Amino acid sequence: MSARFQELDYRQTPLGELTLRRRLDPGSGREIHEIKLNDEFLMSSLFVVAEVELAHLALAELPGDDLNVVVGGLGLGYTAQTVLEDPRVGSLLVVDALNEVIEWHQQGLIPAGKTLAADERCRLVHGDFFELTRSGQGFDPTGPGRLFDAIVVDIDHSPRHLLHPSNADFYEPEGVRRISDLLSPGGVFALWSNDPPEDEYTATLSTVFSDVRAEVVSFPNPIQGRDSTNTVYLAKHG
Repeated sequence: MSARFQELDYRQTPLGELTLRRRLDPGSGREIHEIKLNDEFLMSSLFVVAEVELAHLALAELPGDDLNVVVGGLGLGYTAQTVLEDPRVGSLLVVDALNEVIEWHQQGLIPAGKTLAADERCRLVHGDFFELTRSGQGFDPTGPGRLFDAIVVDIDHSPRHLLHPSNADFYEPEGVRRISDLLSPGGVFALWSNDPPEDEYTATLSTVFSDVRAEVVSFPNPIQGRDSTNTVYLAKHG
C-alpha cells in the first residue's frame, strides 16, 4: 500500500457511518483490517486472540459430531472461521445486523470472507440477532424454532456496555431464558466481553443454566506495551 491507511469501503447505515479500512501496523509491518462505526472501532484484526478463543472454548464443551452452531456477530469473521476449523461442525449460521458487513465478506474485501464463502457448511444471515432471539422463531429463516448445539455471541462490548440500549434485555433473566430455549439439551452458550468478569451477569446466567463460568483470556497489546484481557462467559444447558 502506498498510504498507511486505505479506505476499502464506506457506507451510511441506520446505525451511522460504517467504514472498512486497511492499514499497515508500524510495529510488525503486517496488514490490519478494521471496521469502524462512526468514531468507534467495532473490530480490528490486530486483536483477535479472544475472538478465536471464544469459538475454541465453546466447542470444547461439546461432545459428538455434526454440531449445529450459531455465531451472533460476523465482524471480521475470526470467530466464524475458527468454528469451521473444527471438523465436528456440521453447520454454521452467522447472524449480523449489518448487511454491509456481510457484503464485504461476500465480495472478498475481508480476508476471512473467502474461507466462509468456500465452506458449504456456512450460511450468512442478515438479521438483528437480539430481535431474532425475542421472536420465538430462532435464527434460521428456513427452519423456525430450530435448536442449536452452540450459540456463540460477539456483538456488544460487554453485558453493561451495549452498542444499542435495546439490547439490554438480552442480558436479563428473560433474555437468558430465551437463549436457553434455542439450545439443544447439553448445548452451550458463549459470550465475548471486553470487560472483566461481572458477578452479576454470571449470577443471572446461573438462574437458567446449570454450569456457568467466566474465562479470562489474555493477549499481548503492543499499543499499550502490556497484556490486555477479555472475558468469555460459558453456560451449559442442563
